[in-house]
Amino acid sequence: MSQHEFQGLRRAIGLPRATAMVVGTIIGASIFVQPSEITGQVFSVKSVFLVWLTSGLLTFFGALVCAELASIFSRSGGVYVYLKEAYSPSIGFLWGWAMFWSAHSGIIAAIAVIFSRYVAYFLPMSAAAIKIVSMAAILILSAVNYRGVRQGSSLQTLMTLGKLIAVIFIIIAGFVLGSRLPDHFVTTGMESHAFSLNRFFLAVAAGLFAFGGWHMVTYNAEETINPRQTIPRALMTGTIIVTLCYVGLNAVYMYILPLKSVASSTRIAADAADALLGFGGGALMSGLVVFSTFGALSGIILCGPRVYYSMARDGLFFRWLGDVHPRYGTPHKAIVVQGAWSSVLVATGTYKALFTRVVYTEWIFFGFMAIGLFLFRRRPGIARGYRIWGYPVAPALFVIASFAIVANQIVSDPGESLLGLSLVLSGLPVYYLWSKRTRRGV
Repeated sequence: MSQHEFQGLRRAIGLPRATAMVVGTIIGASIFVQPSEITGQVFSVKSVFLVWLTSGLLTFFGALVCAELASIFSRSGGVYVYLKEAYSPSIGFLWGWAMFWSAHSGIIAAIAVIFSRYVAYFLPMSAAAIKIVSMAAILILSAVNYRGVRQGSSLQTLMTLGKLIAVIFIIIAGFVLGSRLPDHFVTTGMESHAFSLNRFFLAVAAGLFAFGGWHMVTYNAEETINPRQTIPRALMTGTIIVTLCYVGLNAVYMYILPLKSVASSTRIAADAADALLGFGGGALMSGLVVFSTFGALSGIILCGPRVYYSMARDGLFFRWLGDVHPRYGTPHKAIVVQGAWSSVLVATGTYKALFTRVVYTEWIFFGFMAIGLFLFRRRPGIARGYRIWGYPVAPALFVIASFAIVANQIVSDPGESLLGLSLVLSGLPVYYLWSKRTRRGV
């Protein structure tokens, strides 16, 4: 066996763990910190619920698209594989390029910093210390995942279970303890506006970002037991669970606090806890954010290296990134490189600009991924283990939503948006140089 001959990954992820990956990577800090972006766009309780339900439904449609694609392609890499097979290797390469240099590594860095800032609530730290703790969290979780997918997915499952128990407790306690308050779902003080489709779409776009990460379970297909059935079930079950959690938490927020306070708060869960328990509630919620972000970070670190592993196996990345550890059965070098680069982004603070400029571009790829489903339906001889319901309406609506998010971002901030798109497209010349190098057998 040559030095870089690819060995297989080990299957250790069943349905419970796969579902925990979906739920755990989506629920991070945003739902506990800042639903104000949505409430500030729409001005009624009914509209807020409608936004979250619409966002959850569109995410579910995206999950359905991924479910059918995952039942066709059971290779690691997920979205990268779907784009590569639907269009060309260059499109798949651009997805992986954006993931590694900014989008995926950037979200790892961003969540690690959020984690550390909330740790600082209990243990005051300087800005430098926050960076050190952030990098330590990344490296510790990378080490766990280095030692085996079973260890990484087990940690993710335990963290997700704890997170769900906490969310259910908050919802129940919120309504039980909140019943002592004199008023509920108070809208006094909110400006009176007629329903606006523009504001509604802006709110839905913000809601869809809060559901980010739903697709990452597809990256681990070769480590999933019976992936053609397990991944579709995990995607659908996970997105439904998250939608129920989000709707329930927002119901509690608006049950306890006036809608005006929800719209202006940047720490909504802590404010709600303070209203129920006094100022000690902030500490309780800060602890929950620490726990939740650490769990989300674990799942995101687990998933990303499988894309780089798959790209390396296809000759579109350094061949050694496709190496599998002979003992642990993980893409260990890809894990190390991801952890190192994410730590660099934390240390330099560059993740902020990179991530905010590039994150919207993933919706371009999501839109093309969903269009790819239509293309695969027309190709003869493709075997699939699952056909989504609602075809072609469900994937069509997801395509429209994906490109609407992109258009809204470009119109809202054309300079930054075009710069972000340019960063992604800068991968094209790299791809052509790399593919030429691969054809020469270098």
